[in-house]
Amino acid sequence: MKHFLYALVLLSGITLQAQLKSPSEFIPNYGRQVSYYHQLESYFAHLAQNSDMVIHKPYGQTNQERGLNAYIISTPENIKDIENIRNNHLYNIGMGGKQGNAGDKAIVWLSFNVHGNEPAAAESAMSVAYELVNPKNAATKEWLKNTIVILDPCLNPDGYARYGNWLRDISGREPNPNGYDREHMEPWPGGRQNHYAYDLNRDWAWQTQAETQQRILLYNEWMPMVHVDVHEMGYNEPYFFPPAAEPMHDFITQGQKDFHNAIGEMTSKKFDAQGWNYYTRERFDLFYPSYGDTYPSFNGAVGMTYEQGGIGAGRAVTMRNGTVLTLKDRINHHTTAVLTAVETAAWQKDKLLRNFRGYFKDGPKGKYSAYIVKNSGKNEELAQLLKRNRIQFAYADESKKLSGYHYQTDKEKDFTIEPNDMIISANQPKSVLTQVLFEPSPRLTDSLSYDITAWALPHAYGVESYAVKRDVAVRTRAQVSQKGKFEYENMYAYYVPWNGRASAKTLALLFKNNIKVRSARKASTFRGIKVNPGDLVVLKGDNPQVSEFKNTMTMLLDGKPDHEVIESGYSISGADLGGEYYPLLQAPKVLLLAGSDVSATDFGQAWFYMDEVVDYPVTIVNTDNLSRVKLSDFNTLIMPDGWYGLSDGQKNSIDSFINDGGKVIAMGGALNLFEDRPGYSLTRFATTDDKDKESAEADAEAMKARYFDYQNAERRAISGSVPGAIVENVLDKSHPLSYGLGDKYFSLKTSDSRYQLLKNVWNVAYVPAGYKNFGFIGRSLKKKLENTVTFAVEQKGRGQIIYMVDNPLFRGFWENGNVLFGNALFLVD
Repeated sequence: MKHFLYALVLLSGITLQAQLKSPSEFIPNYGRQVSYYHQLESYFAHLAQNSDMVIHKPYGQTNQERGLNAYIISTPENIKDIENIRNNHLYNIGMGGKQGNAGDKAIVWLSFNVHGNEPAAAESAMSVAYELVNPKNAATKEWLKNTIVILDPCLNPDGYARYGNWLRDISGREPNPNGYDREHMEPWPGGRQNHYAYDLNRDWAWQTQAETQQRILLYNEWMPMVHVDVHEMGYNEPYFFPPAAEPMHDFITQGQKDFHNAIGEMTSKKFDAQGWNYYTRERFDLFYPSYGDTYPSFNGAVGMTYEQGGIGAGRAVTMRNGTVLTLKDRINHHTTAVLTAVETAAWQKDKLLRNFRGYFKDGPKGKYSAYIVKNSGKNEELAQLLKRNRIQFAYADESKKLSGYHYQTDKEKDFTIEPNDMIISANQPKSVLTQVLFEPSPRLTDSLSYDITAWALPHAYGVESYAVKRDVAVRTRAQVSQKGKFEYENMYAYYVPWNGRASAKTLALLFKNNIKVRSARKASTFRGIKVNPGDLVVLKGDNPQVSEFKNTMTMLLDGKPDHEVIESGYSISGADLGGEYYPLLQAPKVLLLAGSDVSATDFGQAWFYMDEVVDYPVTIVNTDNLSRVKLSDFNTLIMPDGWYGLSDGQKNSIDSFINDGGKVIAMGGALNLFEDRPGYSLTRFATTDDKDKESAEADAEAMKARYFDYQNAERRAISGSVPGAIVENVLDKSHPLSYGLGDKYFSLKTSDSRYQLLKNVWNVAYVPAGYKNFGFIGRSLKKKLENTVTFAVEQKGRGQIIYMVDNPLFRGFWENGNVLFGNALFLVD
């Protein structure tokens, strides 16, 4: 009987193996045409159904309702014990779980296709998965004895589907390798980004997007030791694999660097044997914390980027060297490189385990042990970000005098911690990530950085904050202590503080329900309530159409628990509610421009703000259809950054729209449409002398450049650039555009665009002389930014134009920028 059961089990295993198909056996034209997303999902379902080495782990949906999936791959023995392995792993790094008797395993996470138009990544995921479970591949079975692989075949299904469906639509029978063929010229907005045109590879730490939020939930349930992020780049580029380039953040450990070197040595041997071109240690650095290599690195893993030349390659393309690069070539390169990463992890399992566990026990690496964020309306959004990242925090439950680094003044300062102030200790499992996100100014080991060079959360959120060198010994509580509602006998109005994105979302909800709303233009005091400029007031007398006023307002203000009831419009100090300092706000009727001469990512950030942040109606029109639009049907026009080629007639229509009372919010490159045009005050230089001075300086630099060498040209070029730095701005706090921002605004500057302080406009936010900055700004640019405007409002006719030199919606994580954009949309009139 025992022999019979053994034979039955053996036969069952043989049957499973016999049914297992390779990608080329399962998908028609695999490697010759980009697969449909449903084909990719079907193939992984096939693997899970026909192998006892695979567990399917669905973890969410995209905005377009495509599935997000991960697959856990290991030996059958490990698969049966998978929860024990996971819990034991988390227990050993202090991230929950429970101690068990599971053997130690290397945890390797493989991420493919965060950029949708890099299809060879997702295509190679199928080949990688097959080789890991292929019964004929004895080598991978040996690796998996000590290794758990978590494979996410497509991080961006919506973008991947958009690209693949387009390519299928325009493909002929045979690929055309000529670079001029349309299969190499992807139309706007392209498949790189997700549904909202967000770059998901810049979203790992900030988690503004649904895909990232859902993925990081699963990531934190596993906390891998190795993370491989699989990409493509321009098709003329050779393959890139680690080691990474400088600058490397100071918190990248020697153990992480050592594994990079091991990967480089192992992978180079495989590529050398095939004669495949590659490079290492160039371009792809480890600094900005929100990439698929750096974010895992600051969570203890060895984070790595793998890049294959292939963007724009379609199915096949002729490269600069005359070689035809095919989709199959790209799949083969990725498959070899990624499998080598799994092999190296299995080989270095013991070292990985030792380094990874030490990462979570070594304590703070920086000079600060705790961060204090003073209580404000923006702290709730900050708390949500910390929770998503599993960063522990608490709220003070008593007062205590302390001293620490003050972010807003960039100086040491005495302060008092008070009840409801947020306390984030660096002594916690997520110690390194906490310090990275809160560090005031990370040190650059090389100024040639791939991305932004400063991101401190206190500046991003516009919250007064301190960093202290010792743990804070005060009594704490897990939640904010809410003050009781003020008891009232009469209901004259509802008061809503303007102190964060929830305020803008609440105002949007009120407008959508046809509630008339006023905004304070002067600080005032009512019984038990202090009203600040920008705060909202809903008067019962303005809304006689609402029959059940109290019940309706209670429902509409449910998302803003700090609202209050005002008993009388008569102020104790300041202005009465019915006077000129409480004007009625006009509900925006919004038109947002899109199309091929608009930056897809900047358009997406504005669209996401309207759709998800404030949930307010917006009409989207491509610029080539603008002439068909009756602009008088709208009162607000949003023009994201772009390269606008509007006709004179379209420009004249916008002029009339503004003169007749419309509002234009122009961002980045959209300002070029108004620069030096008759009737507008936007100009780069305040005086002719200023213009002549800069021209003379440029001539002098050109004379010096005659003696420069060729080799250092790139480094000299960055002297006039800013890849992304935090820059101090002075605010006109009396202007509605500045309401709720705080005493200063710290802008994330990502371009060298600049305008000297403008004449005949409201320079609401500008960079002062001797300004403070954090992150890299080129030497020749730094002085030129002094006394330049960042956000300005020009009155023109009965309307106005809001000039946004910097993008306050950049990647959606600059929370004070969200507040500023809400001011522009709702409060500026």
